[in-house]
Amino acid sequence: MRYNDLGIDFKYLLVNEKDKTFGLTVNTVGFQPIAPNTLYPSTDHPKSYYFNPKKGRVLSEYQFVYICKGKGVFSSSTAKKTPVKKGQVIILFPGQWHSYQPLKEIGWNEYYIGFEGSFIDTIINNSFISQQNQVLDVGTNEELVNLFLTAIRVAKEDKKSAQQYLAGIVFHILGMILSLSQNKSYDKRESTQVIERAKIIMRENIHKDIDVKEIAAKLGKSYSWFRKFFKEYTGYAPAQYFQELKLRRAKKLLTETNLPIKEIAYELNFSSIEYFLSFFKQRVNITPSEYRKVNGNG
Repeated sequence: MRYNDLGIDFKYLLVNEKDKTFGLTVNTVGFQPIAPNTLYPSTDHPKSYYFNPKKGRVLSEYQFVYICKGKGVFSSSTAKKTPVKKGQVIILFPGQWHSYQPLKEIGWNEYYIGFEGSFIDTIINNSFISQQNQVLDVGTNEELVNLFLTAIRVAKEDKKSAQQYLAGIVFHILGMILSLSQNKSYDKRESTQVIERAKIIMRENIHKDIDVKEIAAKLGKSYSWFRKFFKEYTGYAPAQYFQELKLRRAKKLLTETNLPIKEIAYELNFSSIEYFLSFFKQRVNITPSEYRKVNGNG
């Protein structure tokens, strides 16, 4: 662990062959507060990590670089010069040329963690992260900062199975980055308010058999627009989402009440008990009676 009066706090870790079999190992983790008109990066870093921002570098690992204060710029072999600001994460890929630095007159604070492994290769390749989208807007998030701080602490203590602990933190950070960036982009859209209103209407009318096209009309949108953005936002087509709400409500009534199954079907406005039984089994793979019994209410 390196620490100095500038507040720079980082560690480069040793990785053994057993650690590598886990599929993800962490090589470095740290924090750098860069004041205005300060040299960047710090010369304390090993030669394999130190770089001249004008020339850039290529790493053999992934890195998440979280900017929690200030502004700067980022560029890579697949991205032109891109402004970076507080609340954004820079994602670095192994084998890819890149460069980044804070604006000299402003500076920035950065948390970072570097990692590699066969398991994370698969996860990254099948996630929403790509070399065409390397700067993600996640906002200022205390939980995310705490994950980096925990990683620094675990690396500093360097206890047995520290690598596995750190691997778990990397997965948590990745999940948060994906969730925060996607939801933040949705929050910027006017369409978000429309879809949220539609979800409320569906919840308020769960005991009815509503027409989702009527919901679109009520909200002043064409059905094609409504269906497209609803599915993009929720992962379900409108009608499928409404059915999912009914299914969740049915499960809740089965496990938390003693209502007869026929009454539950009636309450949720199924046309017949037979249709409800078929609907439920098709989605849960067991009958309502079996579900009630399995969940301790039989």
